[in-house]
Amino acid sequence: MKKIFITGSTTGLGFLAAKKLIEDGNEVYLHARNQVKATRLRERLPGVKEIAIGDLSKIEEVRQIAQQVNSWGDFDTIIHNAGVYTSDTKLTYQVNVVAPYVLTCLIHRPQRLIYIASGMHIGAQLDIDHLEKSLDYSGSKLAIMLLMKKIARTFNDTAVNAVDPGWVPTRMGGSIANDNLEDGYLGQVWLSQSDDQLAYESGHCYYHRRFEKYDQRVDSQKLQNDLCKKLAELTQIRLK
Repeated sequence: MKKIFITGSTTGLGFLAAKKLIEDGNEVYLHARNQVKATRLRERLPGVKEIAIGDLSKIEEVRQIAQQVNSWGDFDTIIHNAGVYTSDTKLTYQVNVVAPYVLTCLIHRPQRLIYIASGMHIGAQLDIDHLEKSLDYSGSKLAIMLLMKKIARTFNDTAVNAVDPGWVPTRMGGSIANDNLEDGYLGQVWLSQSDDQLAYESGHCYYHRRFEKYDQRVDSQKLQNDLCKKLAELTQIRLK
């Protein structure tokens, strides 16, 4: 049994991963943006242990989420599943990049950290100097890959990896998405609880439980460091 926390778990892949992990006998803690969503989530998943409440687009509420999670003790696995697909660059920056960065900085280190990637990061534009003003979805996923690699280098006792669920038919992906939905969420499930040796390694990106090729820029330690330095300046929260 693993103790697992998942952000963005009221719908979509986060919800489906949570449902499976609860069915597998894990102690699962979830996240909802507000109390109304939390109440509905508990009705749908009565096996959930606790639900952290907070809006990931507001940094003070992200801090509050971290406090709630830390009050529940240490975790085996944390899955940074939440994300938005929108033309609003500020919201994309806040939810897709700032929230996972701040939560990573403030929540006690787990044994495993999982970030949600996307093949759309390949070839994406990323202006680190103007991150908060220019970020689109593809760029946010390139930033997440850089963050994952930086954390993998920094957290020596934590297995840090990314999962690309593919283009799956969720509310975000849309009805014409052509990847398998079950494979999409089972990647998170596998990496968060498996005793497979790969689950104990760090710095990889997986697609349907297989290694995935990624943009070569992701391996640049300079870009990794530049991104985290910029995020520290913008949030006034530093990675330790």
